[in-house]
Amino acid sequence: MKQQRKYFGTDGIRGTVGFPPITPDFILKLGWAAGCILKNGSNKNKVLIGKDTRISGYMFESALQAGLSAAGMDVRLLGPMPTPAIAYLTRTFHAVAGIVISASHNPFQDNGIKFFSGDGTKLPDEVELAIEAEMERPMQIVAPDRLGKAERIDDADGRYIEFCKSTIPFDVTLKGVKIVIDCAHGATYHVAPSVFRELGANVETIGTQPNGLNINAGYGATQPQALQNAVLYQNADLGIALDGDGDRVVMVDAKGDIVDGDELLFIIAQARHKAGTLQEPVVGTVMSNLGLEQALEKKGIAFARAAVGDRYVLEMLQQNGGNLGGESSGHIICLDRTTTGDGIVTALQVLVVSTQMGLPLHVLKTGMQKCPQRLINVPVTQGVEIVSLPQVQKAVLAAEQKLNSQGRVLLRPSGTEPLVRVMVEGVDGQQVETVANELAEAVKAEARGQS
Repeated sequence: MKQQRKYFGTDGIRGTVGFPPITPDFILKLGWAAGCILKNGSNKNKVLIGKDTRISGYMFESALQAGLSAAGMDVRLLGPMPTPAIAYLTRTFHAVAGIVISASHNPFQDNGIKFFSGDGTKLPDEVELAIEAEMERPMQIVAPDRLGKAERIDDADGRYIEFCKSTIPFDVTLKGVKIVIDCAHGATYHVAPSVFRELGANVETIGTQPNGLNINAGYGATQPQALQNAVLYQNADLGIALDGDGDRVVMVDAKGDIVDGDELLFIIAQARHKAGTLQEPVVGTVMSNLGLEQALEKKGIAFARAAVGDRYVLEMLQQNGGNLGGESSGHIICLDRTTTGDGIVTALQVLVVSTQMGLPLHVLKTGMQKCPQRLINVPVTQGVEIVSLPQVQKAVLAAEQKLNSQGRVLLRPSGTEPLVRVMVEGVDGQQVETVANELAEAVKAEARGQS
């Protein structure tokens, strides 16, 4: 049984700015504690810091820098950069770690801290636990002559743009392809358009004017309606919607229909299987649509489900020797290209398939037929384990009996928000909707009783 973390969730530390733990004093000490732990047993003392476009990023960047310096760590500041860029640059700069100041797809009021190890993957559990333990000690600053220094890296965007382009074959060109890119007013606003333009695409953009307050607001992978409208208005071949920190993507086909993470995973998997470059199993999560599993099975491709969260997808890939996995949300990991989920890299892999096969996105996705699925987010009181309550378990059993082995029911507490995600999947869309609503109401009733 894994030891319970106090601060770290499935994707770093996240919350509302100004409320514990997302306060300047906490982030200052977190930087110090991380510095103390990371420098132990390493001959490296360099840490990279990147951020998305939230206004609070300035404050937390300074706090982290001060804490790391107090622990004797040198800092390289990257400014606004996508999360996967920090993972890549941490490796190329031979840093001991990379830190991202971001709350991903959340609104600007939230922020968070994510860590990457020196090899560009999430920190191991034992390192996160060691950092939390260090947080409990009084802060002790190193001697003045051992304080860390800070420098700004001016060419980080160019380095990352070249890396993204290198993930597709040299002879593939996007010339003649019209693309609308939605950057969610987030960290990809100054790099994503350049990647696709330099590969020859005709690029139109939306969501590329961040002001510190508008990240993910009405744009991006979690709100792709603006992109759907733009693709149709521009008569584009497709659209690409990234989230605020650029680690996830959904796409829109020429008809204006959304192509989600499950469909993107299928498109890449079946092409690599045909080319003989896919290492199985493909890894999804417990939230992945049953249609993905069925479509891969028809192709003779093994499929496995991990817990929700990219760290768990990555763990299962590594344990089973796979090189492709992801989530319905569009967080896709192409391990033969990079070490973490990367929205730009994922979109490029899909475009390679489209270009090489000579087929548009709306045709490529037809090999997978999604089963009706309904997801309802039910607000709950923080810290209350609603899912395990007897009445909720009774409602789950009733829901499963109504589906009569022709579907799935899943209740999952969110790892980043005070929500319980109620998911019902089956073959009859109307039945799925009815069962999901009934189950959500049962959870709501118990939540009210616990508040």
